[in-house]
Amino acid sequence: MNRGVVAVFGSSRTAPGSPEWDDAVLVGERLATVGYSVVTGGYGGTMEAVSQGARSVGGEVIGVTADTLFPGRTGANRHVTTVEDVTSLSSRIGRMMEIASACIAMPGSIGTAAELGVAWHTNHVLRRGGSALMPVAAVGGQWEVFRSALVDGLGAISEDIYWADSADEAVDWVINQLHHTA
Repeated sequence: MNRGVVAVFGSSRTAPGSPEWDDAVLVGERLATVGYSVVTGGYGGTMEAVSQGARSVGGEVIGVTADTLFPGRTGANRHVTTVEDVTSLSSRIGRMMEIASACIAMPGSIGTAAELGVAWHTNHVLRRGGSALMPVAAVGGQWEVFRSALVDGLGAISEDIYWADSADEAVDWVINQLHHTA
C-alpha cells in the first residue's frame, strides 16, 4: 500500500560507511517499511543511501535528476526505480515538491539548503492561504544557523519546520504527521 511520497534532501558527498550514510539508509528503510515511497535528487551520497534503504525493504524510489546540469554524473543511482530527468535546478526542486507529501532535510550543503528553503517557503505560502502545512523536518544542529538567519533576520516562522536532533526523530515526526492528516 503506497501511502504517499516523502522527499529526502541531503548531501551528494555523504560517504558509504559514515554515520550520515547509515542515518540516510535508516530513513529510507523506515519510510518504505510503513508504505511511503521516497523521492530524492537521484544521484550519490545521501540520495543513494536513502534509495538503498528504501529498496532494501521493497520500497519505491523516485529520482529527479538533471543530467544536463551535472555532466560529471552518469545518471541515477542503481537503487532508483523511477527516473524523472529535468533540465533546471528550479524544475528539479519543484518536481520533488510536487510529488512529495512531506520532506526531510538531512545534513547537506548549499543544494540541500536551497531545497529546505523551498519547502519552508511552501509552508509560508500555505500558512498565509490558511491551508494545512506540509510536514517538513530538518535533521541536526547544522541547520540552526540557517534557522536563526531566516527567523531572526527575515521574520520566517520557525514552527513551519520541525527541527529534529536525529534522523529517527525526524522520521517519527513525519510519519506521525502524515498519519494524522490521512
